Amino acid sequence: MADLELSEEDEAVLAGARGEAARLCLRMVVALARVRAAPRLLTVRSAHVDGCLYHGQAGLDFVERLGELAGRVAVPTTLNVGSLDLRHPDLVRAEPETAAAARRQMAAYTALGCTPTWTCAPYQLTHRPAFGTHVAWAESNAIVFANSVLGARTDRYGDFLDIAAAITGRVPDAGLHRDENRRATIRLDCAGLSPRLLTEDAAWGVLGHLAGRLAGSGVPVVTGVSSDVTEDQLKAFGAAAASSGGVGLFHVAGVTPEAHTLEAVAPQGIPAHVVDAAQLRAVRDELTTARGPAIDALCLGTPHFSLTEFARLAGLLGDGAPFRVRAYVTTSRAVLAEAERLGYAETVRAAGGRIVVDTCTYLTPIVEQDVRTAMTNSGKWAWYAPGNIGVAVVFGSLAECVASARAGRVVRDEALWAS
Repeated sequence: MADLELSEEDEAVLAGARGEAARLCLRMVVALARVRAAPRLLTVRSAHVDGCLYHGQAGLDFVERLGELAGRVAVPTTLNVGSLDLRHPDLVRAEPETAAAARRQMAAYTALGCTPTWTCAPYQLTHRPAFGTHVAWAESNAIVFANSVLGARTDRYGDFLDIAAAITGRVPDAGLHRDENRRATIRLDCAGLSPRLLTEDAAWGVLGHLAGRLAGSGVPVVTGVSSDVTEDQLKAFGAAAASSGGVGLFHVAGVTPEAHTLEAVAPQGIPAHVVDAAQLRAVRDELTTARGPAIDALCLGTPHFSLTEFARLAGLLGDGAPFRVRAYVTTSRAVLAEAERLGYAETVRAAGGRIVVDTCTYLTPIVEQDVRTAMTNSGKWAWYAPGNIGVAVVFGSLAECVASARAGRVVRDEALWAS
């Protein structure tokens, strides 16, 4: 194992030059670097912290200890979702002690200098890291989006390591920070899929779920699709691939910034998997755990709804017909402000939709306890919600979700999924 080379500044921080919080955090980063056999540490330009979500006393104790040690982030740092909707404090069903601890944990991260964005989609904010920039992002869909769609470079940073990187501004030169680990390991040939199906974000969620299963923690590359793939479709793909597998980076040939050609990202002879509509239908049905046509709720916004998704939803709701089931749309405060300014949020609320911020409906107990079946267009929500909140799921396109929520039963566009 090569020795880890530390800079003079790193040595000074380890000696206490920046205080005890930075010293503690750099010790963690150095320990990770040694485990990963990294030759050196890298400087990052930003961080996104997932540890603000309350999982128990240890997470709260850790961040409050950093505060007691006068910790302060060294780079611009955004915060992932918390365990509460701070705008609507009664929305989350939680014991008073749990809610109080969750609020303390969110406040403690803000006190370290983190920006209280409370979103799993920091890439929808005004600051986005430039191509090739090293960052320390946590939250699986944020990691895969930063690497794949923005062409920034981050490895997978979990709780405690995320804030350690933010406070030190340093990470190991390992994993997806390095060129050799960003090459594709499997190709998904989608040339046989219909253009109509590939215009649907839900199809990309299903395709991402399949990619995660096939690639594991590797790097899939998608070929055979047109160049007009949208950010929302790439978001859906990455979030699903990071959930069903451990994907932290994907490429789409001719679309994503590192994959201007297939040859730019794929070694010769990597395994190829031909994808057809029948496989996507099978994955859609696998994500549909409900049995029977009835639905009780609609859950959208995992990852958080973008402004363009709000525009699409408002367009589908434009005729004024209401939802017949409870409907939730989860987004960030920043996107909601724009959706309100443009009238999209009012259209959703007029149809009976509830807009949730700061948290997510598959993580925290927001959906009413009598809901047995919920419909979604998110592969990530469909994958996690049954285990996390105990509901059965119907997976479909956004148009199918809206039609079903208005009918109170599953409405399918079978022609879409047949092609």
